[in-house]
Amino acid sequence: MEVMQGSAGGSQLLPLGAGVITLLLTIVAMCSVPSLKDYCRRWWVIKPIPGISPCYPVLGNAPLFERKGEGFFKQLQFYVEELRNRPLFKLWIGPLPFVILYSPENVEVILTSSKHIEKSYLYKFLQPWLGTGLLTSTGNKWRSRRKMITPTFHFEILTDFLEVMNEQGVILLEKLEKHVDKEPFDVFLDITLCALDIICETAMGKNVSAQENKDSEYVRAIYRMSDLIQQRQKSPWFWPDCVYKLFKEGREHDRNLKILHSFTDTVIAEKAAELERTKQMKCNTDGNCEGKGSKKRKAFLDMLLSATDDEGNKLSYMDIREEVDTFMFEGHDTTAAAMNWVLYLLGHNPEAQKKVHRELDEVFGNSERPVTMDDLKKLRYLECVVKEALRIYPSVPLFARTLREDCLIRGYRVPKGTNVLVITYALHRDPEIFPDPEEFRPERFFPENCKGRHPYAYVPFSAGPRNCIGQRFAQMEEKALLALILRRFWVDSCQKPEELGITGELILRPNNGIWIKLKRRQNAGSE
Repeated sequence: MEVMQGSAGGSQLLPLGAGVITLLLTIVAMCSVPSLKDYCRRWWVIKPIPGISPCYPVLGNAPLFERKGEGFFKQLQFYVEELRNRPLFKLWIGPLPFVILYSPENVEVILTSSKHIEKSYLYKFLQPWLGTGLLTSTGNKWRSRRKMITPTFHFEILTDFLEVMNEQGVILLEKLEKHVDKEPFDVFLDITLCALDIICETAMGKNVSAQENKDSEYVRAIYRMSDLIQQRQKSPWFWPDCVYKLFKEGREHDRNLKILHSFTDTVIAEKAAELERTKQMKCNTDGNCEGKGSKKRKAFLDMLLSATDDEGNKLSYMDIREEVDTFMFEGHDTTAAAMNWVLYLLGHNPEAQKKVHRELDEVFGNSERPVTMDDLKKLRYLECVVKEALRIYPSVPLFARTLREDCLIRGYRVPKGTNVLVITYALHRDPEIFPDPEEFRPERFFPENCKGRHPYAYVPFSAGPRNCIGQRFAQMEEKALLALILRRFWVDSCQKPEELGITGELILRPNNGIWIKLKRRQNAGSE
């Protein structure tokens, strides 16, 4: 059965001349389809899988979808809901077939496999910025790098990172104070800049003061690069590098790339020189050096500079840069989005917010002391609130893999080379597993309510061998900053769900921001 375009809407191709379009499509076909035989084989094998129409030669279903994130995501949701009674369906984005998964049984087949760990073709467009670091690499390189980097998320190192979170959280609180008892304001950027400051200092040991200088060249380049990558992923005519560089988007991409790499290069060079100076001083295993006073806080970059693999080999300069850039890319937008969604949902659910406040009062009383690791362990209800927010609004709304061998999913044969797209946003809304899925109910994640739930029904950090290596870091940051904010303020949300303009791109974000009002909590436990 083919699902027609219907009310989901669609967009036309770029307003280019017919001759230019023909030329671009020919180049795309030559560059993107390595073998006509493979292309035909995949088309024939996945033909029985339900799909949508019309499906055009070479471009597939791409012309049906809007390029802007909000419209694109609405259309994707439409098709998922239309085919919810089917176990999966297919899309053709240009010459690439995608099989769409949104049920836990199907997702489990892919995520538990040690063979299907290769990221989708669309991740290729991250490589100019991130190289083949932990996010984009595969095979032996990925396994070796994952093994090498995992120790950097040891409990003691995360404790050092918590100090940074507290320090940057205090700066955020000072900014939020200016909005108390005033008109609604968009908190999204404030939270995001705080998260960016945290990841800069924990990943690179560099304080960029993004909260105080949101217009810095580096900060602007990070956000613009993310936008450009997302737009390119949805535009097959921009896939070949030789074509992309002819357009203003391609030239802008290269300009921003130079800014990002120059910044990282400078920081790595400074850190390497600092490490060399440290080696020449007498230091103990705790990092205390003669003449330097107290222990120096380590950043992720410090650990990369001294990390070795099983053979004792150190990472090359390019290896280090791609991992630092990867953590900069992955480590702030995701956590910032999660915290914003928590504030939005608590602002609409006062009873849940009161429960959070009661828990915070039990742990902290009236003090404004920094958050500790022991505190985070006690904030069990807040943890359930964060988990429920990530269920309704997962920071990563979809992710993709490329199959390395033929696979059988719910009776359908899916051939090698097919891209499999997991729609986390739809997976988390399965009404059979999460009744009334649009309702905010933190109690869903009480231990007794999780028993018997399918382990792949909830995957905000992915799952299986390629799950998110920074999961503990992210959860720690989200709970710590939310604890700081909610100990001081009462939050009211000022938008209805339909006013958010949800954009499902690299990150699930509200196109129209998160507008809230703040009140200062007068006495702990008084609400």
